[in-house]
Amino acid sequence: MVDLPKRLTVFICSLALLFSAPALAVPSSSQKYLSQQALTDILDRSAPIAGIDSGCQKKAKTCDWMAKFSDNTKLVHMNLPGTHDTSTWNYSDATQASLIRYTGPIPPANRYRCQQASILDSLNAGVRVFDLRFAYNPGNDTIGFYHSQALLAPNTRMEDLFFALYNWLDNHPTEAVLVSMNHEGGTGTPDDSALYEKLYHILNTPLAQKYWVQASGTLGTLGAARGKLTLLQRWSYNKLPSDLTKRIGIPLDRSWTDNGKAIELVYNTDKNQVAFIEDFYEIDNVPLGSGPTAYIDSKFEVLTAHITNATSKSLNPDQLYISFASAAFINDTPAMSPEVFAVGSGADVPGINQKLLPWLKERKGQRFGIIMLDFWDAVPGLVEAAIGL
Repeated sequence: MVDLPKRLTVFICSLALLFSAPALAVPSSSQKYLSQQALTDILDRSAPIAGIDSGCQKKAKTCDWMAKFSDNTKLVHMNLPGTHDTSTWNYSDATQASLIRYTGPIPPANRYRCQQASILDSLNAGVRVFDLRFAYNPGNDTIGFYHSQALLAPNTRMEDLFFALYNWLDNHPTEAVLVSMNHEGGTGTPDDSALYEKLYHILNTPLAQKYWVQASGTLGTLGAARGKLTLLQRWSYNKLPSDLTKRIGIPLDRSWTDNGKAIELVYNTDKNQVAFIEDFYEIDNVPLGSGPTAYIDSKFEVLTAHITNATSKSLNPDQLYISFASAAFINDTPAMSPEVFAVGSGADVPGINQKLLPWLKERKGQRFGIIMLDFWDAVPGLVEAAIGL
């Protein structure tokens, strides 16, 4: 059974006390059991997306690596490894077959899967940025997670995943986690105002206000973000009623060019805060039939050019850099899946991750910014190199 962390204890015990008298009574053992069981049930429901927290490996350098940095460290100065299309780690042919009644026939699972390690295992391994794509779950009553047409877990709600993240943060209070969220198109579900109102209220519960950085529109220091989630907002608030004004997050929904090699996005005009983003995922500058090496080399060249800009002490030293090491499925012969891009095709064709590891090691001590990875755990040491450990 999971140890109940302090902040969640307060919240869940308060629910249990609603059914007890008198109002100021100390929670009984049965009430503590009830609150413990409530959290366990939520974590079980979150598991298809969050995974199970198996704890950190002994002597792991990555579990609480942020503890060694001072509170006044700016987040834009840190090296933050992330996972692209994070929620796809548990998606397989079997998962897809079990959900065909919701999605109908869709392309094979390897088109959509970008990870093989769970969110909680990734956190324990040092990953600190997560890319979540949301839309309505079946029935349009709750919000869940997708990759394009692929529904990932129809019974897991967005709130369930957030509870799992809150629980992890209570056990690792020195750490800060960034969550990038955007609506996933192509799901066949409504993209209506009710969806964004529901999302707004999820992010503004009393519990959420304790765990999400409440500063809006700007990235601050590690000290302000410890023990909390920082929202990288990739959807528009335009569909919300004007009276819903508590809008947290770093707005990255403006001018995010599709398939951009070098995106420049101003997210805070008053403070001149700019995000420099590489999101070249459709490798469209290589002719079909060129083979895996040509595709991988093309993506790697764009990726490392962008990270090189992040390492510059004179170019934009106080701005945010986000580089995607990922790429989308290409229907070629042979097919280029996200996994082939990440880890290659046999011993003779190294993937982006194998090529990136020595490249980062050679530049240890420099700023890389945020690097979003696919199948990060297939190449041991990659996360450590992305952090600079």
